[in-house]
Amino acid sequence: MIYFETERLIARDYLERDYLPFSQMNADEEVMKYFPARLTQVESNALLDRNQKELTSLGYGLFAIEVKSTNEFIGFTGLHEATFEAEFTPCIEIGWRLKRSAWNQGFATEAALGVLAFAKGITAINEIYSFTATCNKPSEKVMRKIHLTKIADFEHPALINGNPLKPHVLYKA
Repeated sequence: MIYFETERLIARDYLERDYLPFSQMNADEEVMKYFPARLTQVESNALLDRNQKELTSLGYGLFAIEVKSTNEFIGFTGLHEATFEAEFTPCIEIGWRLKRSAWNQGFATEAALGVLAFAKGITAINEIYSFTATCNKPSEKVMRKIHLTKIADFEHPALINGNPLKPHVLYKA
């Protein structure tokens, strides 16, 4: 199913052909630099399956993103419920992850703006947040480009003290 389109991108369900590029993206050291660990193929396949299950059951989630002109899978963006313990959770988070060859072309911003427009039609969603490790400046730049407002800094409770990824920034749509 196609959920929405932008000028250059399609947000859709996951397809069988997405497993390999999804796994390669999640195993890429540079792509996963701001996450606690790279994913094995088994972990990546399970994440893709969870993402698709959420899309099927809720009608929204972390969409597969495809380039219209090439039909190439380049990553995902969308909405996800964050449930870790924090002042602002549970909440709906907008997030993205693109394979390295798709970076610096405006795809993350374009896809995220598409998600925000799509979300306006979902009455169950009142607020949308986004967060990332403070050191993840590229992702924070996307947050600003899609007109989110920084509202706080926080320590991610799922990460141990001393982990350089523990300090986070919190933005809100």
